[in-house]
Amino acid sequence: MKVIIDEDKCVGAGQCVLSAAEVFDQRDEDGIVVLLDATPPDARRAPVEEAAGRCPALAIEVLP
Repeated sequence: MKVIIDEDKCVGAGQCVLSAAEVFDQRDEDGIVVLLDATPPDARRAPVEEAAGRCPALAIEVLP
């Protein structure tokens, strides 16, 4: 699995961090998403896909 984020779309809602804190974080200064692991193990697929689905800005893409 590969995770791609678009920082330009991110609105800092933090839903990704709530869903998968081991893969996503937020910058302190503006709340924009920080990708901690661009290729997380398949065991984390469900929370990563949940994070992508909960993102109000559709800033997260999950590839096989």
